[in-house]
Amino acid sequence: MSLNEVWEAASATPFHPIVSKDSQFAIGFNLLFVAVIASGLFGLNRSFLSLFTLGVPAALATGFGAVLMICAVGVYV
Repeated sequence: MSLNEVWEAASATPFHPIVSKDSQFAIGFNLLFVAVIASGLFGLNRSFLSLFTLGVPAALATGFGAVLMICAVGVYV
């Protein structure tokens, strides 16, 4: 399959994002807020169990929240 055929086939199925442009700010802000709370709780009790219950979810919420906030407020078209 050539690149041109792939391009033509992709035009039949447009991309629909999971998070719409209108709700990116609210979801990103809430994820960052939850990440601050979870990382604060993790800092109070740094055990092996809290690493998986608080640390990893806080890191994921920080990453996804930051990307959504950049997409919501940092891109000017």
